Amino acid sequence: MAPSEKTNPAGDHNQPPILGVAELSGQLKRTVEENFGLVRVRGEISRPNLAASGHCYLRLKDENAVLDGVIWRGSVQRLSFTPEEGLEVVCTGRLTTYAGRSTYQIVIERMEIAGEGALLKMIEDRRRKLAEEGLFDEERKQQLPFLPEVIGVVTSPTGAVIRDILHRLADRFPRHVLIWPVTVQGDKAPNEIAAAIEGFNNLEQGGSPPRPDLIIVARGGGSLEDLMAFNEEIVVRAAAASAIPLISAVGHETDTTLIDHSADMRAPTPTAAAEMAVPVRTDLVAQVASDGARTISAMARLLASHRQDVTGLARGLPDPHRALETAMQRFDDWSERLDPAFNRFVGECKRAVNEAALQIPTPKAHVEKAELGLTALTNRLGPGINQFSAGRGQQLALATNKFTSSQRRFGDQLDNNLSTVADRARRLSAATGAVIEASEIRLNARTELLESFSYQRVLERGFILAKGSKNEPIVSVKGAAPGTDISLVFHDGTADAVIKGTGAPAKKTPKQRRATPEPGQGSLL
Repeated sequence: MAPSEKTNPAGDHNQPPILGVAELSGQLKRTVEENFGLVRVRGEISRPNLAASGHCYLRLKDENAVLDGVIWRGSVQRLSFTPEEGLEVVCTGRLTTYAGRSTYQIVIERMEIAGEGALLKMIEDRRRKLAEEGLFDEERKQQLPFLPEVIGVVTSPTGAVIRDILHRLADRFPRHVLIWPVTVQGDKAPNEIAAAIEGFNNLEQGGSPPRPDLIIVARGGGSLEDLMAFNEEIVVRAAAASAIPLISAVGHETDTTLIDHSADMRAPTPTAAAEMAVPVRTDLVAQVASDGARTISAMARLLASHRQDVTGLARGLPDPHRALETAMQRFDDWSERLDPAFNRFVGECKRAVNEAALQIPTPKAHVEKAELGLTALTNRLGPGINQFSAGRGQQLALATNKFTSSQRRFGDQLDNNLSTVADRARRLSAATGAVIEASEIRLNARTELLESFSYQRVLERGFILAKGSKNEPIVSVKGAAPGTDISLVFHDGTADAVIKGTGAPAKKTPKQRRATPEPGQGSLL
């Protein structure tokens, strides 16, 4: 009979039936789920673990008991906060059993933070962590633009917040407003708010839609749980990373969220955020009109002062007409004197030219003088040419004979010189080889002598060279104080050492004097 039979093998109907382990586990599971289909449990989270599958496993505990719990992936995504160690929560779900471990557990479908104190503690811990990362430093905050062209608003499109912001902007200074609709409460709110901030930053400058010059993240008032979306880490980091200046306007003046610390400016209310975003247009117009009037008045005063200065300076200057009259009279006087002086100058130049022309001989006189000189030279040149030709022939013959004999003597002398040079070259080569050979012999001998004097040869015989910290040789015990670092140079390397102590130098043993030979006995030495 199978183990799951309802009757006892012995036939005793008073005994309970025999059940299989799986069957008994199934009955327990159905019993627990039927009686605890919906429960709410309050406890402290212990050992939370987010698995790679997306499911979250944890324990709920109090002073006396521990309850295992699991949150399936779909429910994890709907949570408005991340389960953390030590956080006190209220969980809503159903009880079930896990036959693989013979345990019971709660399948959590909803989780809420139990009590405002625990929620504030979680927010404070998160604030301290983000502050240590530098997300709230004043040096990171940007200055708001004086008059932004485009303002981006991240808020709910159906609430009163966006109407208050638009109305306030229209009253003060109408601007182009872009609204990024998000949910501002619930489990989806943190991701949507962070995505909206990043989306505004990713818009191209001058594109369509245009990139905002300022972002306002706004929400109306509410309880601490209602504002939890603006305390989430993803929202705080998105606000801190925004390249566009950002104003946080969450809740009322007394409400404070973590996004207020990472934003560039915090506004107590959404309406105050609109007032921070733009100036009052009428005030600007009045200011411009006042500044314009003051500028015109200042320019008028400046021109009047300059005009007065010019008038005062003009009184100290002479009358230009009188100055010109004197100059004109002087010009007329010089003009009248210039004509006679110019005529006299031209007459003197003419007379000088005529006198110079009389002293210059005519071309015809030059030609006649040159012809006379040429005739005289021709008469003198004829006899000289004949005499020169006769004497020149004799001189040329003598010179030819002398050159021929000199050429023969030069050839003989050249042959003798070439033989002498060849002989001396052979002698020089032999002498040079002998000198080089003797020099090599002397060099090798001196090299061997020098190497025999080298301290390396002494080291090869087993001695050691001690050197100090400055690579100076230590030649006496006086230079080797205890604790001194020294280097010991061997013939095949160097070793470092430290002097521990020094001793007195060894006394020399006196040589024994030779015994004086007894008298009467001769010495062989």
